[in-house]
Amino acid sequence: MPYIFGPVPSRRLGLSLGIDLIQHKTCTYDCLYCQVGKTTIKTIETNPLIPVQEVMKELKQRLENITPDVITLAGSGEPTIHSRIDRVIDLIKGITDTKIAILTNGSLFWKEEVRKKVLGAHIIMPTLSTAFEETFRIIHRPHWELNLSMIIEGLMDLRREYPGSLFLEVVLLAGFNDSDSEIEGLKRVIDQISPDKIQLNTVVRPPADSRAIPLDRRRLEDIKSFFGAKAEIAAHTPFEEQEVEYDFPAKTVLEMIKRRPVRDIDIANVLNMRLGEVEGLIKGLLLKGLIRKHKHSGDVFYRIPQTNHVSATKAPRH
Repeated sequence: MPYIFGPVPSRRLGLSLGIDLIQHKTCTYDCLYCQVGKTTIKTIETNPLIPVQEVMKELKQRLENITPDVITLAGSGEPTIHSRIDRVIDLIKGITDTKIAILTNGSLFWKEEVRKKVLGAHIIMPTLSTAFEETFRIIHRPHWELNLSMIIEGLMDLRREYPGSLFLEVVLLAGFNDSDSEIEGLKRVIDQISPDKIQLNTVVRPPADSRAIPLDRRRLEDIKSFFGAKAEIAAHTPFEEQEVEYDFPAKTVLEMIKRRPVRDIDIANVLNMRLGEVEGLIKGLLLKGLIRKHKHSGDVFYRIPQTNHVSATKAPRH
């Protein structure tokens, strides 16, 4: 399996080359909104799940051909579960000056050893979507040993110790955490954490659970104004999506798949790329939710996902 994926366009980071340190799908949460799918291994124990030297070998090869804006530790689960994430960060810095970002759910920063291992990253992007335990459990379906207070304390400890940029993601779901009381509670906690940015997000790809419904733009704008100058809207609508500047290979693949399902070998032939490079590109598009895998007659094809399965029915407000 490829450990490096993309590059893929990110509205928050620019052109992002991803590193997947986790076996699919190993996570501390099983979030309603996750576009990667349902969690199959739920754990809070850290382990060296992916061999670091193989990751670095593949990264060096990819960097010979591309210059991303950022290298992002993310992928098929929670990257801070990897017990040698600090080693990965150090080795990346040894071969490139490209900024390193960690896309994390923020659930393990109550562990001092986890906080210490991420301090070398340039940007950390944890998630916090509610200030209420009940809502936290409904949205994130966390490992049974986790609770919201320990996660908030961990984020506060990280803010005190971390010298880089902290961008806090708030994932908003209609009917779950978008009420006035939810937003007011979130603002109180976020003000205490004091991140460099507050990035408001919502469901823009097919989620793991159809109960995850996106917020409309007007409500996102209202919440942005309430949170203040640090807040920005990271979410986008399908109409806005056409404004994203994709790199050449990703753009070509998406244009191909819009017209008909294709196999990895078809993409390799069109782009004159090695099959391993194509697999990394496909993985990035899959993790972003831009394409979906489809098996037919023994072959694996890739197609544009159907997004009309998301119900318009809202869950009860809390």
